[in-house]
Amino acid sequence: MKDLGTLSYFLGLEVTSSSDGYYLSQAKYASDLLSKAGITDNKIVSTPLEYNAKLTPLDGESISYATHYRQLVGSLIYLTITCPDISHAVGMVSKFIDAPRSVHYAAVLRILRYVKGTLYHGLHYSSRSSLELHAYSDADWAGDPTDRCSITGFCFLLGTSLVSWHSKKQDVVSYSSTEAEYRALADTTCELIWLRWLLADMDAPQPTATPFYCDNRSAIYITHNDVFYECTKHIEIDCHITRQHLKKGNLKLFSISSADQPADIFTKSHPLGCFRDLISKFQLASSLPPRV
Repeated sequence: MKDLGTLSYFLGLEVTSSSDGYYLSQAKYASDLLSKAGITDNKIVSTPLEYNAKLTPLDGESISYATHYRQLVGSLIYLTITCPDISHAVGMVSKFIDAPRSVHYAAVLRILRYVKGTLYHGLHYSSRSSLELHAYSDADWAGDPTDRCSITGFCFLLGTSLVSWHSKKQDVVSYSSTEAEYRALADTTCELIWLRWLLADMDAPQPTATPFYCDNRSAIYITHNDVFYECTKHIEIDCHITRQHLKKGNLKLFSISSADQPADIFTKSHPLGCFRDLISKFQLASSLPPRV
């Protein structure tokens, strides 16, 4: 074994430490990706997806450079390690890697132009942040226009620092927004329990119930209600997962308005003002470009 000193660069991940904490970014990796994509002009966009963008498998015409599309999408997936603001957009375009079309490729180029405008953005982990875990869960009901599956989004903040996030299409179709939200609650609960165990192993135990924020009051009510009605019997297993840990005291559910729900950014596209408000909650910071 050899001591390589203070960590500064590892597999495309740039780490800067100071008295204020740590700053994680992938500026060089992103810059190399832009060169690979052939984006050499100065054109940038303010959001990774157009507002209310809905992509389907038959949009546009077939393209002959499908391999190039897959390479770009794969690289963008790796870039989400420090860029949670593109997670939903990358998830959208990754659904078409088997048979990409011109509209899908245009969406990838838009994401890359957004990355170009936020090249030196990254995650800041403050040394003054508390070690209290907070969970946020959301779902976009029937968000996929092709099969009408909903999209789950969640994120976890350790104090003010973003430590975990997720944006993924659900496996089954939900009959209601409440059902979609409850499936998201179940996924978030599983991640919550794992993070509590991990933090305990890292000597940062969570002695109290983790605050868990959801913007669907019906889903919260079902968690507290022991009676299953006809409309909720088919999600009984998911209900038990969240309810079990609620009773154990591992989590405590709170209602939050949709406007203040940071996990909403992982479920759908937003207009510019709303998009900026949401990403401001994640302590995304910008470092200075390296001196030449």
